[in-house]
Amino acid sequence: MLELSFVRDNIPKIEEMLRNRGMNPDAILKDFRTVDAQRRQAIQSAETVRAERNRLSAEIPKLQKSGQDASHLIADAKDMRVQIQEMEKAAEEYDARMTELLVGIPNLPHESVPVGKSSEENVEIRRWGAPPSFNFAPKPHWELGEQLGILDLERAVKVTGARFAVYWELGAKLERALANFMLDVHTKEHGYTEVLPPYLVNSSSMYSTGQLPKFAADLFRVPHGDKDLWLIPTAEVPVTNLYRDETLEHSKLPVSLTAYTPCFRSEAGSYGKDVRGIVRQHQFQKVELVKFSRPDNSYEQHEKLTQDAEKILQKLGLHYRIVVLCTGDMSFAAAKTYDLEVWLPGQQLFREISSCSNFESFQARRANIRYRAEGKGKPAFVHTLNGSGLAVGRTWLAILENYQQADGSVVVPEVLRPYMGTDRILPWRL
Repeated sequence: MLELSFVRDNIPKIEEMLRNRGMNPDAILKDFRTVDAQRRQAIQSAETVRAERNRLSAEIPKLQKSGQDASHLIADAKDMRVQIQEMEKAAEEYDARMTELLVGIPNLPHESVPVGKSSEENVEIRRWGAPPSFNFAPKPHWELGEQLGILDLERAVKVTGARFAVYWELGAKLERALANFMLDVHTKEHGYTEVLPPYLVNSSSMYSTGQLPKFAADLFRVPHGDKDLWLIPTAEVPVTNLYRDETLEHSKLPVSLTAYTPCFRSEAGSYGKDVRGIVRQHQFQKVELVKFSRPDNSYEQHEKLTQDAEKILQKLGLHYRIVVLCTGDMSFAAAKTYDLEVWLPGQQLFREISSCSNFESFQARRANIRYRAEGKGKPAFVHTLNGSGLAVGRTWLAILENYQQADGSVVVPEVLRPYMGTDRILPWRL
């Protein structure tokens, strides 16, 4: 969430930002100026009347002590108390309305973010490696997985429904191997602390990281008593909220955490997209990277986090590229995002496998996560960052497509062999 005073003082800049994001400023800001003026007037009026009532409250004992009649002042003070209560109630209503307006305003893109309307205007930064060459026509992962007997979409439909998957034998083992490999690299080589958070979170957690109220339709809600719980769409939500309403010490920053969790997304607006295979699932697994940083070096940490995610692809020998998202393609809460896109020869395209974002203080303000600056008394908001390190299912399918062989088998990348106990995935049937 952006700071109220910043929005108030920079309306033209906010309007330009919304247009650059492909949004209608009038629809987002609505009656911001009117509500802001009414709120400030209600607060000022309450303070004026309160000051007068305090003056009367001090005057009444003096009159009574001198034997004078103070009944008219007592009556006035009582009337003022009612007025103050009414004004405070009005101010609270304007506060709620203002908060509703503020939470609908997306984050301000960093000055280095290219202006564009859609993913077509994202800018490629660099590539690593080269696509594999084949002396046969490479197959997509859904064909390979079915032929190997390790990916079963039909039984998943029977058990649950569309956009779920069942992994068998070495398919299941490959998923587990990838998660363990990623966690080992991030904790042993990159210095992250592993954490295992809950998979269900409350509404306050979803609000803090920006999923609520705007994206409720893309989430799985779980009614629980008189409150709602939500299946996490990413480990970013519970891990970021571990420090909600806390103040971190300057010396402990940056805090770098990693977590392996299932992720659940309703994908309400994505039907008709990526219907083949396991590219877009309601449930998938992911290793997440989350950082809490000082504002003065958060973009340095953003580059490092992105490189940490890249290292996984490099160790696996997978060809990829990095693009910086344009204003029209960024998420609601992000100030800047790099997408890592892995090459999939079976589909002849690059596919996003990680998004690495700097949210600056946008999430921290909503979650009230601060740090106490060295030599300064007043706490300031941290900057939060996160990225997939990586999406396990998409890495799984990238390995199948990139390491497939003419005989239908799949070679296991060398770094995964200690986790898999084999160097090749062969056809398998129960």
